[in-house]
Amino acid sequence: RDLGDAFPGIETQSGVAGGEPCIVRTRIPVWVLAQARRLGVSEADLLRAYPKGLDQDPAKIECALGSYIQGFKMQKYNI
Repeated sequence: RDLGDAFPGIETQSGVAGGEPCIVRTRIPVWVLAQARRLGVSEADLLRAYPKGLDQDPAKIECALGSYIQGFKMQKYNI
């Protein structure tokens, strides 16, 4: 299920990554990218690790992470 304008760049599908939010049209869970960034993995390293899934597009990472963080805050504060 594409989460549309609410969380651009992210979709969820039952049966894919346990239903976790993923980068659109991939099986890359957004939490994996978020955790990697927290651990200091660079954008360039993420693009090398997921060349097809991220289409060599740094904006795709930032958009997905921004949406993920926004969704986390909304869930945490029941917005």
